[in-house]
Amino acid sequence: MAPKPITSPVPEAWYPTVSVFMLSFGLLVTASFFIYEATSSRQNRILAKELITGAIASVFLGCGSLFLLLASGIYV
Repeated sequence: MAPKPITSPVPEAWYPTVSVFMLSFGLLVTASFFIYEATSSRQNRILAKELITGAIASVFLGCGSLFLLLASGIYV
């Protein structure tokens, strides 16, 4: 029985589209984070909201960057 080759769960043709959507959403969340920080006073800020927003932005920007590298032919 021959081993099956390892394949990506996302088709390679979708890499550019996935990277654009993930980077766009990550930048949108990052912008909302900066707006929240700039418009709320120090007493009204909620640490959990800041951490969750930062984590979501980080995950989407990281995955979007990975798919951008994969789309451009840099396999990491």
